Amino acid sequence: MTEPFTLVDDPDDPRLTRFRLGERGLTNRLQRRDDSGDGLFMAEGDLVVERALDAGCVAVAALVDAQRPPAVATRLQETVEVFAGGERMRAVVTKMGMPYSVIALFERPPRSTLDDLAAATSRLVVCEAVDNPVNVGSIVRNALGLGWGGLVIDRTSCDPLARRSMRVSMGQALALPHARVDDVPSAVRTLVAAGWAVAALTPADDALALDDPVVSGWSDRPVALVLGSERSGLTAETMEAATARVSIPMHAGVDSLNVAAASAIACWHLRSRS
Repeated sequence: MTEPFTLVDDPDDPRLTRFRLGERGLTNRLQRRDDSGDGLFMAEGDLVVERALDAGCVAVAALVDAQRPPAVATRLQETVEVFAGGERMRAVVTKMGMPYSVIALFERPPRSTLDDLAAATSRLVVCEAVDNPVNVGSIVRNALGLGWGGLVIDRTSCDPLARRSMRVSMGQALALPHARVDDVPSAVRTLVAAGWAVAALTPADDALALDDPVVSGWSDRPVALVLGSERSGLTAETMEAATARVSIPMHAGVDSLNVAAASAIACWHLRSRS
């Protein structure tokens, strides 16, 4: 029989210190660069916590609603101490006006390499300087939902396991393997040399449309879709390294879509047909 939750009333209780950590406190720069898995990530909400457990991630601590603990708390109790408290205390600790019924800290899992992903799938999304966690979380959810097998990010893009990215992706960031590379142009050249068709998404007028016959002809090839910052787009070096610059045809007066929305359209159009 499991022990009862550990009740905590004081938000300054030292046992809750880790729950008050920000992104840099959970995982520092060196840990984020470690592909072997180091540091922690936070899962918020019962669905995200369940998906972290289902993905085999190792929990280290949890905090739940003392009055209405979610069912997943029972699973967490099997391996870690589960702290419980009222809404006001949890709001102070988590810095959220409406705290989730459960948050849990997990060890960061090992990360794939570009070579690992290229060997395991024929569809990759590559992000260059996509630093908004909402966009990264949405891109992850779009890619996974439309059958893409991996994500490649550079060191200026947001971490898919960041708190907000995890919430937006509904924990799907744990189901879509990702790799981090030093620079995107080199990764693109590596993929092109290995026979991949690499589409650099851009609103440029002279880019190939997604429905261009050249692009449609890639359906049986491994394809990588490269997405850039909403402020400045992809670098010239990345676009030069790609197989082609590709655009989503837009109505007059609108130059582009939000990068997450654009990723959904492009992932659907460039999906594998096999």
